[in-house]
Amino acid sequence: MRVVCAVVLAFEVIILGLAIPVAINLEGIETTLAVGVWGGLAVAALVLSALQRYTWAHYAAWALQAAMLCSAFLVSGMLLISVVFGSLWVVGVIMGRRVDEARAAHEARAEAEEGDENELEEARAASGTA
Repeated sequence: MRVVCAVVLAFEVIILGLAIPVAINLEGIETTLAVGVWGGLAVAALVLSALQRYTWAHYAAWALQAAMLCSAFLVSGMLLISVVFGSLWVVGVIMGRRVDEARAAHEARAEAEEGDENELEEARAASGTA
């Protein structure tokens, strides 16, 4: 799950960086405000992308999704992008959890089969020496 979420955040860095000139040129927002808002969100997304192995970073990324959605009040075009990336985030979390559960079940099954094979070899060794 964490890998998929990190990839979504990495793509958000690009989109948030591209939102800066859009906000300045099309919406007439001051440069310092645009760099502060979307540049700050981009830096946060980059840092959280690298830290997705930590649980707190995963929850902080949820807050980043909400902040990105709130930035649509300043630049109307961010609404669609925020909804798309928010949806990708939710799908990434859901599908990532399913993959993690399937991987854990596969590993448990492999360990059980390995344990059965070891028991069978021990039984053969015990009966061969007896």
